[in-house]
Amino acid sequence: MDRVILHSDCNNFYASVECILRPEYKEIPMAVCGNPDSRHGIILAKNELAKACGVKTAETIWQAKQKCPDLFLTPPHHKLYHEYSKRLNAIYCSFTDLVEPFGIDESWLDVTGSRMLFGTGEEIAEAIHERVKNELGLTVSVGVSFNKIFAKLGSDYKKPDATTVITRENFRSLLYPLPVSDLLFVGKRTTAFFEKYAIHTIGDLAACDRDFLNRHLQKAGEMLWLYANGMEHAPVSRYEDAVNRFPKSVSNQITYPADLCGTAEILPAALALCDQVAARLRQAGAKCQTVQLQIKTPAFTSIQRQCTLAAPTHSAKTMYRCARELIESCTNDSTRVRMLGIGGANLVPDSLGTQTSFFSFDDTSREEKNQKIDAAMDRVRQKFGTDAISFASLIEHTDSKP
Repeated sequence: MDRVILHSDCNNFYASVECILRPEYKEIPMAVCGNPDSRHGIILAKNELAKACGVKTAETIWQAKQKCPDLFLTPPHHKLYHEYSKRLNAIYCSFTDLVEPFGIDESWLDVTGSRMLFGTGEEIAEAIHERVKNELGLTVSVGVSFNKIFAKLGSDYKKPDATTVITRENFRSLLYPLPVSDLLFVGKRTTAFFEKYAIHTIGDLAACDRDFLNRHLQKAGEMLWLYANGMEHAPVSRYEDAVNRFPKSVSNQITYPADLCGTAEILPAALALCDQVAARLRQAGAKCQTVQLQIKTPAFTSIQRQCTLAAPTHSAKTMYRCARELIESCTNDSTRVRMLGIGGANLVPDSLGTQTSFFSFDDTSREEKNQKIDAAMDRVRQKFGTDAISFASLIEHTDSKP
């Protein structure tokens, strides 16, 4: 017996939440955007009136304004969006415990075992429509199918506020004419590769030689061929497991209002980022074994470096020592940086412990000291706020660089 999988996607999520707060936004073309002064000037979400003018998500503000000169812009309110996301998933969890969030505004639901209580997959989808609309004032588009990939294609098939049922009988007629780029995990590079070989639609991909895809794209080619042919069988996670899933990496990056110039300005910014990433690692109960550096120049050239630590850490100072070596290896006094990112990867649980070496007693002692300092800073910040305490070396840079 086939499973019954739903994919629910909230329509224009950020913009829809803003319209709940300010109903007058429903009467004008509006968009949620990043801060132009911080050079994050892109469209994050738009309402239906802005969409009708051709405004697209992820395009720059000036491009959107060319299409819609009267476009009203509002900054994002991320805490509010997360609150509405929790309320959405609470509604989904009233139908099944197999709810797997996919981003802040999308979730998969396995309702195979819920049909005796709530009806068919399509009936459950319609019930979700009504509850989300009545309880939250939002609309969702829902795909109903026998696997996760086709359910997501169903939620994208018709918007807004629609339900699309994709079965074993109709998936070829509905999905095979769609562009291959509509398939989950087919990005720009993969689309460009497919275009070279006249693979334009999902149907083209499904009919493609499986061995050819394996030779050129390895496991990714095999996976996408299975997706196109309806052979995806991944389970839907339980909501608690999905939310509490141990992270694979933790990172933070900042695009600065003005370029950082030279190593002397880059290093303090890196220390601040290491402090933020380390605090998030401690909050997640994790330590990183690898420190990652990402730099983007004003010319949009990307520089990526990483190094492996002698022992896992969630100490800001330990991460910074590694990050500093990476920065000094690829920058100089004339290097200009538009965006700087620091990440911790190859995470292990904090409770795993660390094997110490007889020959590295000084390093172990220093790490223990750093962890005590970090723990004390965490307690101060928890009581007085995140800006209550910082590293002394950052104080002189506070006014000039964020």
